[in-house]
Amino acid sequence: MDARSPKPAARAGASVPRVPKILLYVVGLVPAVWLFYQGINDNLGADPMRYLEQSLGLWALRFLVATLAVTPLRQLLGINLLRYRRVLGLLCFYYAALHWTTYLVLDQGLDLEAIWADLVKRPYITIGMATFLILVPLAATSNNASIRRLGGQAWARLHRLVYVAAIGAVLHFLLVVKSWPPEPLVYTAIVLALLGFRLGRSILRRLAPKPEPRRRAA
Repeated sequence: MDARSPKPAARAGASVPRVPKILLYVVGLVPAVWLFYQGINDNLGADPMRYLEQSLGLWALRFLVATLAVTPLRQLLGINLLRYRRVLGLLCFYYAALHWTTYLVLDQGLDLEAIWADLVKRPYITIGMATFLILVPLAATSNNASIRRLGGQAWARLHRLVYVAAIGAVLHFLLVVKSWPPEPLVYTAIVLALLGFRLGRSILRRLAPKPEPRRRAA
């Protein structure tokens, strides 16, 4: 789940120890297991459902930020984590799915009327649901078979929707809080900085003079 071209990346950059991807999935899902364990033992505070929903959503946002940070880390600091970007993107999706499953099943009890009323009356739920729906095709096509089936360029265009999802995620976070604590503002600033970096690089590439074609020898 990323917006970069699926072509093999150059091996330049700082050497990063190889970690089995399955280990990253296991470690990445530990917070979810711990949260549900704490919930079962009634250790999530006075409003456990709200705490569980928001914590799962926050972890989804953290993994989304980590996914977006892979390219700037490589281009600015030479830290090459490209091989782990798909794992980070899928962990983002898994936490977003857990976030919404908790809301739909545990909070609302699959009461479709109540869910529809929330979607209509509460903009943060509307934006959050739209953001999750954007993540669904990105997660579904985060595999080599989809790259071959769609073609590299079409696949890359589809995965640029991750930028829209990032904006939707921080809007959802900003609107869900009832005041203005620093945490959602910090995440918003980080996401805007990461997206601004990509936009700036894209503009510079377009403005850069193109090399003149070589003339053939007479």
